[in-house]
Amino acid sequence: MLRVAEGKLDAFDEIVRRHERTAWRIAHRFLGDPAEAEDIAQEAFLRILVAAPRYKPTATVSTYLYRVVARLCIDHARKKRPVVTDTLHETMVDSSPALTTSLIQKDRDVLVRKALDTLPSRQRMVVILKYYEGLRYSEIARAMGTTVKAVERLLSRARTALKSNLLYLREK
Repeated sequence: MLRVAEGKLDAFDEIVRRHERTAWRIAHRFLGDPAEAEDIAQEAFLRILVAAPRYKPTATVSTYLYRVVARLCIDHARKKRPVVTDTLHETMVDSSPALTTSLIQKDRDVLVRKALDTLPSRQRMVVILKYYEGLRYSEIARAMGTTVKAVERLLSRARTALKSNLLYLREK
């Protein structure tokens, strides 16, 4: 980031190359829409580039990126609720165990996606950063601009809500 601040765009290209999949993955898990996730990821990198002269190396670039993506996703969610699709793409009829396992996993993924979508934005982002990205509480706190204790509370409330929502959705 310090090299980017000096105007070295090759350094920015390297940051994008290293972190573009992570940015997209977080946004996709949060929003549930690949195209919107792409837009959020691009916006995050654009903001990072514009803010490069003000960057202070108090956190890693990945933590800085998590913070930007999290804020963009939460802001986006405030403007528009995500659309969940639970339709499966048409596939050829195949009774192989691999296909059966795949379909069961898709059903689970749809249920989890629906349950995640019921969570408030900040709880949803904490779940994604903890369980999908594997961040520690301190990293999540830095990324979300809050305290470790607040992350613990958000995660506790999210787990309780997810458990309840998943049980409800499975019974439907």
